Amino acid sequence: MAGSDRLGRLGARSVAGLTRTTAAVLLCGALVACAAPQQPNADDATLQRVAYRHDGPPSLTLYTMINNRTGQGAHTSLMVNASERVIFDPAGSFYADVVPERDDVLYGITPAVERAYRGSHARSTHHVVVQTVEVSPEQAQLAYQLVTRNGRVAGAFCSNATSSVLAQIPGFESIETTFYPGKLSEQFAALPGVSTQVYRENDSADLKEGLEKNNALLNAGAGS
Repeated sequence: MAGSDRLGRLGARSVAGLTRTTAAVLLCGALVACAAPQQPNADDATLQRVAYRHDGPPSLTLYTMINNRTGQGAHTSLMVNASERVIFDPAGSFYADVVPERDDVLYGITPAVERAYRGSHARSTHHVVVQTVEVSPEQAQLAYQLVTRNGRVAGAFCSNATSSVLAQIPGFESIETTFYPGKLSEQFAALPGVSTQVYRENDSADLKEGLEKNNALLNAGAGS
């Protein structure tokens, strides 16, 4: 009996390990948008040149890219309006000639750049849930410091990194770390004062085409 018990325990552990491995593989497949090639880091002079301060109140905006067919989250990112406006785009796909990046943070987030960011991700296959909450200047600046000091994020860790950042901000302690964009969006929605918009476009399903189109638009308008 003792031998059978040991074999049973070993079998259970093997199944549990296989289940965890399978779940990790499935997660990486579902979060393919969180596994983009890394862009080179911009230098200080470039970041200072494009720094943009939005005249709205200090705020945090959570973006969740949702697959229209499955309803599952595909990517998570966080816009921070503090001493300057940036987007923390962990392992994200977005790029534009007028938008420098350092350690998965996008700089110079003017209204045109923000529209291009949303528009690049919204397409016939995906829509974007945009959730915004006003915060104190101190909360916003702490969020800014956390995202700019976080460093690059590994593929499929977009929600994990974003939820970890949010949980460190006073008033956001209820946020639990998660790998799932949809789960993070649900937690964020439960915070007081959150406003939610759903953004849709019906253009090409090819993310690369959307990125190229919006890059051209930004170049034509200099990102204003």
